[in-house]
This record gives sequence, C-alpha cells and structure tokens, in this order.
Amino acid sequence: MLTLGVAFTSCTGYLDKSPYSDIAPDDAYKNFKNFQGFTEELYNCIPVVTSHGSHSCWNYGEDELWQRDYVYMFAYDVDHGNFWRWLESYFGYPIGLTGNPSTNVKEDKASLWGLAWYGIRKANIGIANLDKMIDATSEEKKLIEGQLYFFRAWFHIELMEWWGGMPYIDYAIPSDVTPTLPRLTWQEAADKAVLDFQHAAELLPVDWDQTAAGSATIGKNNLRINKIMALAYEAKTLLYAGSPLMNYTSGGSKSYNLDYCKRAADKFAETLQLTESTGRYQLADFSQRTELIYTHNQNNKLPGLKEAIFMENLVEADANGRWRWNMVNDWRPMNLVPSGVKCYPTANYVDLYGMKNGYPINDITQADSESGYDPTHPWKDRDPRFYNDIIYDGVKCSENGSYAEDKQYASLYTGGQYRTYSGNETDCKTGYMNMKVCPQYMENGNAWQTNNTLVLSFMRLADVYLMYAEATAIGYGTPQSKAGSYSLTPEGAINKIRDRAGVGHVADKFLNNTDNFMNELRRERAVELAFEGFRYIDLRRWMMLLDDEYQVKKGVEFDRDGTLDYNNPQEGKVKNLRETLLFQRTFSDRHYWFPLPKGDVNLYEGFGQNPGW
Repeated sequence: MLTLGVAFTSCTGYLDKSPYSDIAPDDAYKNFKNFQGFTEELYNCIPVVTSHGSHSCWNYGEDELWQRDYVYMFAYDVDHGNFWRWLESYFGYPIGLTGNPSTNVKEDKASLWGLAWYGIRKANIGIANLDKMIDATSEEKKLIEGQLYFFRAWFHIELMEWWGGMPYIDYAIPSDVTPTLPRLTWQEAADKAVLDFQHAAELLPVDWDQTAAGSATIGKNNLRINKIMALAYEAKTLLYAGSPLMNYTSGGSKSYNLDYCKRAADKFAETLQLTESTGRYQLADFSQRTELIYTHNQNNKLPGLKEAIFMENLVEADANGRWRWNMVNDWRPMNLVPSGVKCYPTANYVDLYGMKNGYPINDITQADSESGYDPTHPWKDRDPRFYNDIIYDGVKCSENGSYAEDKQYASLYTGGQYRTYSGNETDCKTGYMNMKVCPQYMENGNAWQTNNTLVLSFMRLADVYLMYAEATAIGYGTPQSKAGSYSLTPEGAINKIRDRAGVGHVADKFLNNTDNFMNELRRERAVELAFEGFRYIDLRRWMMLLDDEYQVKKGVEFDRDGTLDYNNPQEGKVKNLRETLLFQRTFSDRHYWFPLPKGDVNLYEGFGQNPGW
C-alpha cells in the first residue's frame, strides 16, 4: 500500500515495517475478543472534523465567511483558492499528512489522508488473517469480516471525495515492495468500493445489541458498523459515482450517469425499507433539532439521537468540554464574546431558507405574492429551520439583564453594535449569526467555557432520504417515480423532511419536470443539512462550484423601521433592505479537487497529480 504520508507515533513510515512486526500473527486473530481488539483501531482512524484544535472550520461552500485574515484557518485559504494549505493549516478538515490512530488525542485526528491510508492497510491485514480466527462462532467471524470490508471501502471513498479517483488497495502490500498501482477513475474505484460495502452488508447485523457477541457490550454498540450503514454507503457511493463531476472525470459527460443513479435509487430504497421496518434509525422530532448537532449542559450527552448513522471520531477521552473556548467564541461578535477569529453565515446562503409555506425567496428586495415574502418584514413566516439555525436582528443573545439592549439583543441592522463594535474584521459583516452549532446565549461562562458537546454526522437519516430523492428522480426520470418496491417518491421524500420541520410541501410548479424539482431538492439539502459539512461536497459533485452565484459571499444591510418588539423579532419592520458583496472567489476547474502531496505523486509514474496543480 502507498506510503502517502502516514506515520506512527515514532514517525516511522509504515512501509518500513513488516505488517506483522507489532503483533503476534496468531494471538491477535485467534478469537473474537482479540480480533475485535485489533479491529477497534479502525474506529479510531475515523477523523475528527470539528474539535481537533482551538478553532474549527469544515464548511467550504458559499455558506460561511471567516472574516479575519488568520493564517491557520483553512476555510480562509479555501476562499482565496490556496488549496495547498490543506497540508499545513492548523485548523480545518481535512488537513495534514499524518495522523495517529493509537491515541485519544484530538490533535492527532484531523488528517483524513494519513488516517485513511493507515486504516486501509490495517483492514487489508485483518482480511488477510481471517483464516486464523479459529476459536470463534460463525456470527463472530461475520462481525469481524463485515467491519473490515466496510472500513476498507469507507476510507477509500472518503479520500476520493476530496482528491478524486485513487488506487483501490485490496491487499496488504509487503513492506519491501514498491507500490506501482495506478490511479483509477472515480467510477472504477467506486465499483470496487461498492462490492466491499455489499459484502459487508451481507455479513453485518442491523443491531449489535441483538447478537450474542454484542451482548457483552450491550448498550454500547450504537456506533459499531452495521448492515444499514453498509447499505447506505453502498447507495451513496453509487449516487456519487453517477454525479456530474465524478461522471465527467471518469470519461463521461458533465451530467448524471443514469445507470449509476438508478442503481443508487434501488439501494437507497432497500436501505430505507429496512430502516423503517426495524426502527433502527429514526428522524428526530423537530423540537430536538439542536441535539442532532450539539448538546449543552446535558452532562456531556452525545448528540445525534437516533438519526445519526455514522459520526465523526468522538475521541472519548476528550468528550468533556469537547466544544468550547474559541471553538464556540468564533460564532459571536466581539462585543458579546471578546475572543476568537469570527465566522458568520453569508446572507446569500441564509436566503435559501425560504418561507414556511415551502416556497423559495427569489429576490429578498422584492415582495412576492406567491410565497408571501415581504421585504419590509424579511424575518416573518420563514421556514421554521431559519428560526432554529439563524440569529437575525433582534433575537436575544444574552441572558444578562444588566447589558444594554443592543448587546443583550442582536443589533444586526446597518450600524448596529454587533456590526460596528470593534471597527475591524471581527464584527458581523454578513448580518446573520449561526445558532445551529452553538448555544443561543454565549457569555458569563454559560456556553463558551464548558458543558458543550458537538459531534457532526458524516451521514444522518435525513441525508439518506434526500439522496434517495435525488437518485430516484434522476435515475427513474420524474419526481413521482419510485425505486424498487419502496412506496416513497422523490417528492414524498422531501415532503417527509419538510413535514418534520413544519414546512409546506414542494409546490406543484416544481413537480412538472426533473430539472425544476432538482432546484428545490438542492435548496432542501442546503437548508436541512446547513453548516454540517455537506454543502461544499454537493456543489462540487453537481459541478456548480464555479457558478457565479456560488462564488460570492454577501452581507445583508437594512435599517430598522420603527421600534422593534424584542419579544417578537420575527415581526421586525425594516427599510432599505439590500445585499452587498463581501467576498468574490475566483475558482477555476482545478479547484474541484484538492492537490495531492508532491512527495506522493513522485513515488511512481502512475500516481499522477490532479489537473491544474
């Protein structure tokens, strides 16, 4: 297997070591307890996305603006097109060449590149030694084998999301052999991953708690790899392989590959049927939406509920106060929290949160009788997720009654305290603040010091419903199509997510053809999955990253018109509402993929750099 920057604690490259130099070949694999101990390290190779440093950034679409020229924030580098900085930035995901899978130190867990290649090799070593598991039941053997095949595929696919097609390593390359495996196209590598996910799904249970082997750890098996995870990732891999970017770079057109999408739709249908029939995963009640992302003052309770399917590395030794200090301070202006780098949602992204009746907002400066939007009352009758995720003008931000009104309540109008207090780039230029990833109230030790636990899901159930809608509408041709024997249509899948939030169904005008429907589906993904790390990947795979509307970051400007009732900020009346350009990206085709490390592309002729780098 390729070296690709992976290091052990001793900083010795793993190709310099025998695959079996650290473990006894027989003892490590002879029974379930030992082999599961070997396999557990694969879980610790799952990267930490959000809390591996004193600041965290993971959204690289048009959704957020990191305002301060702070050289260690990778999101700032992405805006400026300097993707090489993934190799050396301190804060971001994925960053760095090396990772240490053997510790529970969060700083060792940001490197997808290092941890994935290590994990692939470890999975291959395990697969090569399955025949040594002689003191085990049939069930135990299946559990080990299923996990190994899942992780081998998962680490490949995660690498491919950022760097494109890769060699698919399906055996443990001896340490004295120079790797020469060529890079495959995205679709070629995806085909191999699909087979591994498929094999894993055949072996794994829906719930480890219901197995004899899992009974020893009953109640602690929720995050263990299971059948639904494998099916869902098999389907996701097929959808991504069929998406325009992956289809194009695999030798096809800049459009969807219908065969891959149809296969994805069928697999998503199977996944959702199994999920619904077993209740293994469920959509959370909307009143618990916040707990999908973080918990506060709940004794470090992990978020996610029963909706989280596959989560980032928890680094359990650091769960206490996992999300605190500047990681949280970054989301509020200096006059409220006088520390941090400062990140705010862009106004153009917040515009995607449409109206409660389900209609989009076409132009925030114009009244619209169809949707009911009124630019003099821009916060009224909005999608309920807007009120859950976004702090807008007049929303209460402090429980300290001794503060002046313009500090206690969000003063986000033009010239307001939140926008002018420091007189520099840390003020809120966009006119909005994020309430989805941190508590509403943020001072006096209430939030930023401790008692926060934030964990993102690489996949949650709402994402699966929306991917099903996309794959089925494209693969089977209409918003009213169905896949397999599953009863839900693409239209119905979106409406299921909207019903949970109390949002109106997809309007008839978007159901007359697939292109119109896809516009609403993309908007639905943007709103439902906002700030969870999905947007940048979506824009890339749809080949929309270079579109003008996604290369700009805007702020909203307005004046208050009359006295604001702080008990009902959604009724706030404004005038002179407009948006201003805050940042203009200048991306080109090369920015669809991260550059590969120069040392690795020079390993051998067949590995090759990504175009333009």
